[in-house]
Amino acid sequence: MTTIERVELDQVPLLARPYFADGDPGPIVRALAQVPELLTVALPFIGAALAPSAIGFRAKEIVIVRTSALAGCRFCVETHAVVALDAGLSPAHVAALRTPGPVPDGLFGDPAEEALLGWVDVVGGGGPVSDEERAAILRHWDHHEIVELTTVVGATLMLNRFATALALPTSPDALERLEKEGLR
Repeated sequence: MTTIERVELDQVPLLARPYFADGDPGPIVRALAQVPELLTVALPFIGAALAPSAIGFRAKEIVIVRTSALAGCRFCVETHAVVALDAGLSPAHVAALRTPGPVPDGLFGDPAEEALLGWVDVVGGGGPVSDEERAAILRHWDHHEIVELTTVVGATLMLNRFATALALPTSPDALERLEKEGLR
């Protein structure tokens, strides 16, 4: 059961209507439509942080799924597990990302992705970042990439808290795909 009522399409406030122009925009936008003044400033930030950029789709999904698993956000883990599969991650990769704790050594096979996982675990886990962890990420990622990836962690944590507190529902299509891939 979600915490708040769904904003039905015929009840969408004027400021929120552009986000509904193509139909149902999903649970996050529907929830934010309750406060359209917040929606109009939050979505551009969320879009800028999570949308395609110089950081590859696959790397962003690694960050989102892993951060969401660390935060215990069922909605974001389930929703982005499907997106991660579409980004080229295998079901084994997604399963490892969804499970807090160490990722099996060599599973990802890419030193940059392994450094990224270490970074996400520290930043998303709330602990202080050591000089060793900074050095590890700097060996594989440029400064601007680290800033962006860290922003993705932060934006994801914000959305994790939002989705968890409001008990946003995962789409039936996402749940069906997870079942098909053996991830549910």
